[in-house]
Amino acid sequence: MKTTKSRLKNIAFLLVVGLLLIPQTRQPIQIILNRGLALFGPSTIEVSEQVMLSNYDWDLKDASGNIFHFKETKGKVILVNFWATWCPPCIAEMPSINDLHNIYKDKIEFVFVSNEEHQVINQFLNKKKYRFKVYNPVTMHPEAFDVSSIPRTFLIDKKGRIIIDKTGAANWNSETVRITIDSLLAE
Repeated sequence: MKTTKSRLKNIAFLLVVGLLLIPQTRQPIQIILNRGLALFGPSTIEVSEQVMLSNYDWDLKDASGNIFHFKETKGKVILVNFWATWCPPCIAEMPSINDLHNIYKDKIEFVFVSNEEHQVINQFLNKKKYRFKVYNPVTMHPEAFDVSSIPRTFLIDKKGRIIIDKTGAANWNSETVRITIDSLLAE
């Protein structure tokens, strides 16, 4: 009986590994695994460890070619998300970010940033029925962002303090995040 269970576990393990090796099945499996990891909302940074965003000099371009000056967000609550359409953890967290955007789009600034061409981004957004604007960087992002992997998301208060700095997938529409945003808006 025990050897039968061991064989079944080994077969299941080999099946998953085999599916991860096939390009057509790799990304969907990675997205499912990342959704499991993204069940929890990100935590806030201890006040003593929070970094202040001192430089807002950053220009971004939307799909229409319009330039967005990040300095226009100064004094507002901002959520900045670095992502890509090919990134499984990015895809896994995107439904929760979209839900958060739908709730707070008129209350806080959402700045979605990708290095991909807008044609690729727009195909992804249309397929998923996401209605937020995505920007390409024109100039280098502020030093405080220091992005080396994606997804990377920052929640910034009105004074420019980075309250949340999360690398990897997370549940951005969690009660914890909503309570944090509501308290930042009340300041």
